[in-house]
Amino acid sequence: MRRRSHGDAVDGRSGGHDRFAGAPVSLRNVSRLHRQGAAKVPALVDVTLDIEAGESVAVIGPSGSGKSTLLHVIGAMDRPDTGSVVVGGTRVEQLSRRAAAVFRRGVGFVFQHYHLLPQLSALDNVVVPLMPVQVDFDRVRRARETLDAVGLGARHEARVADLSGGEQQRVAIARALVVRPRLLLADEPTGALDSRTGDEVLDLLAEVQADQGMTMILATHEAAVAAQCSRVVSLRDGGVVGDHPLWDPRPDETLRRATGLG
Repeated sequence: MRRRSHGDAVDGRSGGHDRFAGAPVSLRNVSRLHRQGAAKVPALVDVTLDIEAGESVAVIGPSGSGKSTLLHVIGAMDRPDTGSVVVGGTRVEQLSRRAAAVFRRGVGFVFQHYHLLPQLSALDNVVVPLMPVQVDFDRVRRARETLDAVGLGARHEARVADLSGGEQQRVAIARALVVRPRLLLADEPTGALDSRTGDEVLDLLAEVQADQGMTMILATHEAAVAAQCSRVVSLRDGGVVGDHPLWDPRPDETLRRATGLG
């Protein structure tokens, strides 16, 4: 698995695919409380963070540190209790329920457990995000092209239930990419995969992020996964405790200091 440099992440060549500007992300004093019974537990605490258009950023921390919640508030799947979230000029936390649903159609989401429809084909799963919107292109053709781009050209018609874990994650990535997102959010995308398949998925994510110029935010608790990005943001108990680039002359040492992991 090759580490992506800062230049790779922002200035990657198109490789024959459409390339477009990623969405900048800005959070100011964002806090989010979750209820556990009668108690309120802080999931995010006064988070201020700026991510440039086209950056690939790993958000790292132990379970319960707030990684998933951070992705959810950026992607309009959750609303912060306080603070502002701006993605590509849109004040996400101020969106109505309907407007948030429209906003999410332009964001690519990749999850650890795929969230695919197992009885449908790979192709049908990738077409699904395009169905609620009016488009000026052939939906099925774009879905086929996107599956080809993630290495599943021969598996279009296979049922998702019959695919391997790595193939299912590739379908999930294709589903996220088919909308041509300016922002890609990946939450523990290799957590359910063996190390070899996980490396392949990471390489794929890094390649498409660099080729298409999108902004990518990847949540993980693994230092090796974080190393695929150009910057690492460390969370602990809902707050930012570190923010480091990984393209300096000693990236391995930077990663160790940023994450506390070897």
